Amino acid sequence: MTDRNSQIPVPTRRALRFEPWSLGALAIALVVVLPVAAVVWTALTPSQNVWPQLLATTLPRYLKNTAILVVSVGALSAVFGTLSAWLVTMYRFPGSRFFAWALLLPLSIPAYVGAYALVDFLEYAGPVQATLREIFGWQTARDYWFFEIRSMAAAVVVLSASLTPYVFLMVRAALREQSAATYEVARALGAGAFARFFRVGLPLVRPAVAAGTAIVMMETVSDFGAVSYFSVQTLTTGIFSTWLEGGNRAGAAQIASVVLVAVFVLVALEKKSRGQSRFYHLSRQHRAVSPPRLAGARGWLAALFCALPFAVGFVLPVGVFVSHAFGGAGSWLDPGLLRALANTLLVGGIAAVATVAGAISMVYGVRMTGRRLPALLLPLTTIGYAAPGAVLAVGILFPLSFLDHRLADLVEALTGRNIGLVLTGSAFAVIFAYFVRFFAIAQGATDSAFGRVSPSLAMAARSLGQGPGGTLRRVHLPLIRGSVGTALLLVFVDCVKELPATLLLRPFNFNTLSTRVYDKASLEQIAQASPAALMVIGVGLVAVVLLVRGNGRT
Repeated sequence: MTDRNSQIPVPTRRALRFEPWSLGALAIALVVVLPVAAVVWTALTPSQNVWPQLLATTLPRYLKNTAILVVSVGALSAVFGTLSAWLVTMYRFPGSRFFAWALLLPLSIPAYVGAYALVDFLEYAGPVQATLREIFGWQTARDYWFFEIRSMAAAVVVLSASLTPYVFLMVRAALREQSAATYEVARALGAGAFARFFRVGLPLVRPAVAAGTAIVMMETVSDFGAVSYFSVQTLTTGIFSTWLEGGNRAGAAQIASVVLVAVFVLVALEKKSRGQSRFYHLSRQHRAVSPPRLAGARGWLAALFCALPFAVGFVLPVGVFVSHAFGGAGSWLDPGLLRALANTLLVGGIAAVATVAGAISMVYGVRMTGRRLPALLLPLTTIGYAAPGAVLAVGILFPLSFLDHRLADLVEALTGRNIGLVLTGSAFAVIFAYFVRFFAIAQGATDSAFGRVSPSLAMAARSLGQGPGGTLRRVHLPLIRGSVGTALLLVFVDCVKELPATLLLRPFNFNTLSTRVYDKASLEQIAQASPAALMVIGVGLVAVVLLVRGNGRT
């Protein structure tokens, strides 16, 4: 519609027109953001002010331990991830092609699984100390000294081994994009191997190092299983103890708000560390680096350096749990394990389908309508992935509990029947937590897939009489089904591995594979935990295989 005199479009009718896709996208965005908003609101408006008590008792200890853990794990992961990526990309040595993809395998091992394996391997009854006693004839623990296993140092080692692949993956991708001409010039100017790394390579990959280290630090802040097993009191364990042991919801929400602030600070520091740095290829023809061969002792030292994180992060956990799992085959037929497997498939499958369907609806609604508000909210839906599972559990349970009680009261007033707590008393809360936590993965995959579909195809379908739903069903979905399948698999894998949110939100006597591993390992029943742990690892390996295929093996 245009004004007859000015010929300027008048957008009034379009602005007031009812657009289901736009409203749906807006609703999905608000649902994803709701838990984080609930945490902030509860922390700012508590029924009683517990900040003075927290500051005077536990919060300083939680902050100190979290800071030490985050800095230590971030530094160790940055060193091993960057140097191993440099070695496998810039040189050839024994096993270099193997390590190029094997160093990604620790991503399939949740940190809490690695923690249980390390303690089982190094504890008094484990194979290391048992072998030492046999060799030297020691009889009891008083006859020799052995370092404390359940400690901050052990937590740093386990988390670093589990998270180093994030840095390795990003740095290696950045190195592979660089031209060989840069390093040839440096070599011609007399720069040795160390000078080329510190003066040329490291500055060029600094944004990748910063991004990978930021992810490592955020994952460290959100970890619960490993730090609790090592008896390290962090902000995340503080949420559990304040809520479950102290019964203080307001205190748990306020600690959760501190965790959120910590995560946002890490994101801001990562962006600032990268700054406005931009690096471009200066030559017309990009040539990949031709790696020279490291001979003799230098080659074997490089192989040993790369083997260390692989051994601690993958070989050790798999070896420990395989040895226990196949020591007693009856544990694979345990009814509790089969129920946990069925529950995992149920909640993980429903969450994956709901998350990807929601992401498709939102991305398509934003792209089709072009409305400004849903488009502005679209980046905010990634906040759930940055927020730890324990924080999301706090933000989900408070509003769901309120809604659950109001719903039960309403049904009882209308029918006289008490239906109980439908939302928080079932697996709905767990599925909702998965939806919010991993929506960013599905949204990123589907947004990228929609971007590869030519707009002319949708325009042609609309000109042939297809509505928005028909265009999505007959044009877009057939073209993006590969990306949709990948998104479904990745979301499902993360649902299987998620522990903190599942522990806090699961109904009574409801176990998934991850919570079964946690419950059994907490009782020192590693043999009973092994089958579930291997299933979790197996599911994680599927995602790593996809990652390796997507990034190439060389």
